[in-house]
Amino acid sequence: MDNDPFRRGQPSNHTRYGVDMAILAGDALFPLGFRHIVYNTPSELVPQSRILRVIAEIARAVGSTGMAAGQFLELEGGPNSVEFVQEKKFGEMAECSAVCGGLIAGAEDVEIQRLRRYGRAVGVLYRVVDDLLEAKKLKSEEYEEKGKNGKSYVALHGVEKAMGVAEELRAKAKKELDGFEKYGESVVPLYSFVDYAADRGFIVDE
Repeated sequence: MDNDPFRRGQPSNHTRYGVDMAILAGDALFPLGFRHIVYNTPSELVPQSRILRVIAEIARAVGSTGMAAGQFLELEGGPNSVEFVQEKKFGEMAECSAVCGGLIAGAEDVEIQRLRRYGRAVGVLYRVVDDLLEAKKLKSEEYEEKGKNGKSYVALHGVEKAMGVAEELRAKAKKELDGFEKYGESVVPLYSFVDYAADRGFIVDE
């Protein structure tokens, strides 16, 4: 969406193959994801009703009220708060990942709601830290321009406030995991991912 010629150090699809091919590749990958779920989820272990809920959850998260909505609002550059845009663009996708894992594992409804809040907090946390890392790399005038466009939490509110928000989101995500004590060490990776999202790049201190 930002027309960046590179992704992770490699030429972007639209740079290498053209915009038309990049769009077609994206169109083809979406249904492949749903197909993989249907054909590779063992029905003897996961009830069909749960598989359908997973598919519905993914469709919601990427659709017109989720990630696509956040991307639209960012491109529009309107009065919507950067927090709301990031919740839609990143929070809902991370929320979807956490919820789908819970659905497949047979989590109870109250646990699903905890996973939903956990995932959303982690998704926004990841984005806030991304903004902090980018602010560290870019020249001040470049970052001020991003702030005018409403695309950066750090440019709008400053590094200190962004670091405080990151810590609040870290605590919020971990609090949701307090309801999973009965699963013992199985929950440790979820705690670890919160710390990874916050601490990568050594931006946010314990």
